[in-house]
Amino acid sequence: MARIAFIGLGNMGGPMAANLVKAGHEVTGFDLAAPVLKAAEESGVTPASHISQAVKDAEIVVTMLPQGKHVLTAWTDILQSVAQGTLVIDCSTIDVESSRKAHEMAKAASCLSLDAPVSGGTGGASAGTLTFMAGGSQEAFAKAKPILEGMGKKIVHCGEAGAGQAAKICNNMILGISMVGVCEAFVLAEKLGLSHQALFDVASTSSGQCWSINTYCPVPGPVPTSPANNGYKPGFAAALMLKDLRLSQEAALASGASTPLGAEAAQLYALFEKQGNGGRDFSAIIEMFREKA
Repeated sequence: MARIAFIGLGNMGGPMAANLVKAGHEVTGFDLAAPVLKAAEESGVTPASHISQAVKDAEIVVTMLPQGKHVLTAWTDILQSVAQGTLVIDCSTIDVESSRKAHEMAKAASCLSLDAPVSGGTGGASAGTLTFMAGGSQEAFAKAKPILEGMGKKIVHCGEAGAGQAAKICNNMILGISMVGVCEAFVLAEKLGLSHQALFDVASTSSGQCWSINTYCPVPGPVPTSPANNGYKPGFAAALMLKDLRLSQEAALASGASTPLGAEAAQLYALFEKQGNGGRDFSAIIEMFREKA
């Protein structure tokens, strides 16, 4: 059993912290939003009134926050309050530059650090089946892995500082592009008089198969567990997909990579969000394509 502080207890962080409690760890949590802090308390997390209180006696600190600037601010407080040698893990999805700055801050404070963004959405967070993409030293990864296994199903060490964020950005650019392609195909099939089930039965077992169709089909029916069967309740919100696609384009610009499909997907999700759909599941973008048709 480890003493863990968890900072950021929202839609992802809350269930992740709850799973650490279920795994037998002593978890203290902090969040600026009182309702989510209360919900975490009901799942067994000990609430704290400030970051410094949450991390005071922690052996391991986990952060799950919206943006890089939030992570850097939180880590400044954390690293002033923890003992040398404490492991700090960031599970947020942020830009690679901010992630590397956080690692540098931890090194300066003689602490171990890991960037470990996740894939699997709120369903995976609740079920404890997330995939973690980790960047950092072998020592930090070895110490973190047993903790991450309490929240996830697959733990991958991707390389040194920032490598986890790089893997997450690339993975989600693939996801955004593939969902756009799947949605376009279903809209075309509708126009051609082909049923959803017929296209699914063909594409899910042939060269068109991908996660966006096999697991997360954007039309009701073929995959009962997909958000399309629940009014496009996320899931993975369109605003978060747009955030990740924008991160991919910032990284592409900084590194000189050519990502024309990633850029187009980012523009399409920006339009979808502008139409008031940021809180809906990202697969709901199929409705925008129907309107355009």
